Amino acid sequence: MQKVTLLCKGQPGMSQVLLDGFQATLPDTRAYEGCVSVEVFIDVDVPDTLLLIEEWESRSHYEQYMAWRIETGTIALLESILESPLEVRFLDPRPV
Repeated sequence: MQKVTLLCKGQPGMSQVLLDGFQATLPDTRAYEGCVSVEVFIDVDVPDTLLLIEEWESRSHYEQYMAWRIETGTIALLESILESPLEVRFLDPRPV
C-alpha cells in the first residue's frame, strides 16, 4: 500500500471553493482503480489550506490516476485557485 498526502494551499477565501470542488470530484477518485481511501482535512489555523491523506494499492496506481486528472484538466483548474503549487508526498511506514 502507498500512502500519499496532497497539500492544497488555497488563495485567501477559497476554502469553500476547494471543499466544493473536492466534494464534486472525490467520488470519481474513490472509484478509480487502485484507490483504497481518501480523507480531506482542513487546517483549523489556516482554513484555506486542505490536506488530503490518500491510500493507494501502489504508487503506480496513484501516478496513473494523476495522469488522468492532468489529462482531463482537473489539476489545472485546481491549481488556478491555489496560492502555491500542490505538494505531493509519498509515505512509507517505518517500525520504530
